[in-house]
Amino acid sequence: MIRREETVAVGKFHKAHALKGELNATFEYPELMEDYLDSEAPLIVDFDGILTPFFAESYRTKGATGFLIKLDGIDSEEAARELVNKEIYAQRSRLAYGDESLMLESDLIGFKVVDDEKGELGHVEDIDDSTANELILVRTPDDTIVYIPLVDDFITGVDEETKTLRVSLPEELLNLNEG
Repeated sequence: MIRREETVAVGKFHKAHALKGELNATFEYPELMEDYLDSEAPLIVDFDGILTPFFAESYRTKGATGFLIKLDGIDSEEAARELVNKEIYAQRSRLAYGDESLMLESDLIGFKVVDDEKGELGHVEDIDDSTANELILVRTPDDTIVYIPLVDDFITGVDEETKTLRVSLPEELLNLNEG
């Protein structure tokens, strides 16, 4: 049985393609999906709260984030239409960058944020991805929110064991948050 906490949303089926049950899908992490699909790990779909695995019989890329996927057991356009507009999940343990496990931005929620100069700033309360520039929302000890752009240039380290996010922020950025 697949447990929800072992999965991560990775994409969506958009429409049936051709008559043999192929589906048009896009993925948030296209660079990881070819290895994932090659590993014969299942694509998982939620049907009324029941996580159902499907295995790719074949696939081919389509553009930067798109794939045309033929799933085992989905052999007609009608069967494929049952999956249209469904979110696609993957087994988190099977998604990886080389030997490193996948860590998503949302995994940072609850981490302590420590600036290399200023020391502890607070804890990550949320990640705002509603704009092109993602922001880390940090709740400070005095109960205010500090907004930090989620960019590699500011992050000096992530320690999953101690749940600590180390940053090096320009003084100007911290001053913006005070006003």
